[in-house]
Amino acid sequence: MNDQHTTSVLIDGKALQQRLQDDTLAIIDLSRRDGYLQQHIPGARHLDVGLIMANRPPVMGLLPDIAYLENILGKLGIQADNTIVIYDEEANAKACRLFWTLDALGHQQHFLLDGGLQHWLAEGRPVDNQASSHNPKCYRANANNQCVADRDYLLSRLGDADTRILDVRSAAEFEGIDKRSQRGGHIPGAIHLEWLKCIDCENSMRLRKEDELRQLLHQADILPEHEVIIHCQTHQRSAHTYVVLKHLGYPRVRGYAGAWSDWGNHPETPIANER
Repeated sequence: MNDQHTTSVLIDGKALQQRLQDDTLAIIDLSRRDGYLQQHIPGARHLDVGLIMANRPPVMGLLPDIAYLENILGKLGIQADNTIVIYDEEANAKACRLFWTLDALGHQQHFLLDGGLQHWLAEGRPVDNQASSHNPKCYRANANNQCVADRDYLLSRLGDADTRILDVRSAAEFEGIDKRSQRGGHIPGAIHLEWLKCIDCENSMRLRKEDELRQLLHQADILPEHEVIIHCQTHQRSAHTYVVLKHLGYPRVRGYAGAWSDWGNHPETPIANER
């Protein structure tokens, strides 16, 4: 898929349609099940995003055990040498959560369909309503923890001049007005950039142009030379921003699994603007 229609992490509708008959390709749809059964990209396999997140209330959105994830992908008929294309029906946050998970598994070839199903439909591309079935395979991961952060890792990076903590929740969440955990506010030193600002809502939910994205990030002092740790509430919205940074070539990006549901529900974590 290294052609003019892709970056290192994105693929567009035209390039994907040209590959629909490729037996090495696995398309994964993370839309709601009822929507998937109404229409999906031909050959797409359905996956519920809840199956790739571990929840230990009140902490939600943790990364499950590697063996569990291997089993989930194997049941979808996927192997480590498959090229995977991912999308959903909304703004691709669910799809991006799978993208980040595949990075954590060390999967080598996986792409996000830019704009997801909305852009696919806007371009008039083919859809199907027959559920796809595949024989189970043996998936073997090569785990990569370089894209994963937990609470202890983040605590170790607080105040580090080389590190940027990027909070992509809404402004109300960042300020602690919209309180979704026991404690509201934000991580000390965190930079706020709402995830939706990276999406071109007038262009079927595709990412904004590269120069626009770079300008947004540079204005926020999020530069390629920094280590960037991203979070939201449960690491779906922030998984989208993770993909944005990978798309732009940022080499050191980590997603905080558990995110604010972990930090904001812990009694001893430092919080700025606490409410």
